[in-house]
Amino acid sequence: MNSGDTAWVLTAGALVLLMTIPGLAFFYGGLVRRKNVLSILMQCFIIVCVISLQWVLFGYSLAFGPDFHGIIGTLEWAGLAGVGAAPNSNYAATIPHSVFMIFQAMFAIITPALIIGAYAERVKFPAFLLFTLLWATFVYDPLAHWVWGAGGWLKSLGGLDFAGGIVVHVSSGISALVLALLLGKRVGYNHKPIRPHNLPFTVLGAALLWFGWFGFNAGSALAADGLAANAFVTTNTATAAAGLTWALIEWWHNGTPTILGVATGAVAGLVAVTPACGFVNPMNAIFIGIIVALVCYTAVAVIKGKLGYDDSLDAFGVHGVGGTVGTIATGLFAEKAVNAAGADGLLFGNLHQFGVQCLMLVVTIAFAAIMTFIIFKIVDAAIGMRVEENNEIIGLDLTQQSEAAYTVIE
Repeated sequence: MNSGDTAWVLTAGALVLLMTIPGLAFFYGGLVRRKNVLSILMQCFIIVCVISLQWVLFGYSLAFGPDFHGIIGTLEWAGLAGVGAAPNSNYAATIPHSVFMIFQAMFAIITPALIIGAYAERVKFPAFLLFTLLWATFVYDPLAHWVWGAGGWLKSLGGLDFAGGIVVHVSSGISALVLALLLGKRVGYNHKPIRPHNLPFTVLGAALLWFGWFGFNAGSALAADGLAANAFVTTNTATAAAGLTWALIEWWHNGTPTILGVATGAVAGLVAVTPACGFVNPMNAIFIGIIVALVCYTAVAVIKGKLGYDDSLDAFGVHGVGGTVGTIATGLFAEKAVNAAGADGLLFGNLHQFGVQCLMLVVTIAFAAIMTFIIFKIVDAAIGMRVEENNEIIGLDLTQQSEAAYTVIE
């Protein structure tokens, strides 16, 4: 074992936790109305509790445990049986198995938290809890095994996803769109303005996400080495390019750039570079950042309005669309000169790899959409997903948590 690698991956795991709380919590919390901010903070916080336990009890074993026909891990590692201080050569030979496990736990935590952005301000708290647990078990865990698990069928085909473009962002983004369509629009949507109540919260959250994302991407090298350095550099470069490009597009389109636009563009850049960061060079990371800003801006500012769906905080527009762009871009820009364990992409003469990336994308979209639809129907039939209209008008902070974020002292 290597103490430097171990220290880095432990640190990276803590950085990924910071992405969910407080990063994503503040990013989403600032975007909702003041009557719903605590519900967002609560949802992000409780997900850390619930999925941490699910991961230890059986989630990790399903995602990374001994393979069953390329489909799922067995329950051999349930309760972390056999997951201790010794390394597991299938995943990381220089760090304890338990370190790899807890690093991956942070990915399992943030993925269902991203979906919150689609159903913000209109879902019952008990339904949210049940849906999250079922989605993590029946969507995230199988996908993680397919793409990252030893013996997973998409991994065996040669699919490239360095840090979660498919497993994290496409899966959550597509599920977010399905939920937004099934739940319907918020009360008053398209009839009166629904504006962010605290943009400084959102900017703080975006900054924390950018900071934590270095653990997300560079930590996925699972070693303190040159590959981690490349992932770190490409992550920062693509994010900067996307944030600037979004600002320029907004400036041209609306007459002024906004801090919300720059923050949204930066997050889109982080999403898109996630599957590619360990396979592409910094110059191509710039292209990825520019492309994802153009595509996601179109999805958020143009297509969503024309189609009329209420993806409250643009979970699909940023994560689903951005993850799709990043997965395809990996099939274009990947090169073995950056990562010998990867593959060359289409622009380096490998059409097959581009085809594999497209297949992985189609499979993930179909699987996440179908499973999310089924889970929604089950939860909705059991306890109902959406709050009553009167409770929605009052706000989820008071009706679901019996708390108020802001009090006025007379």
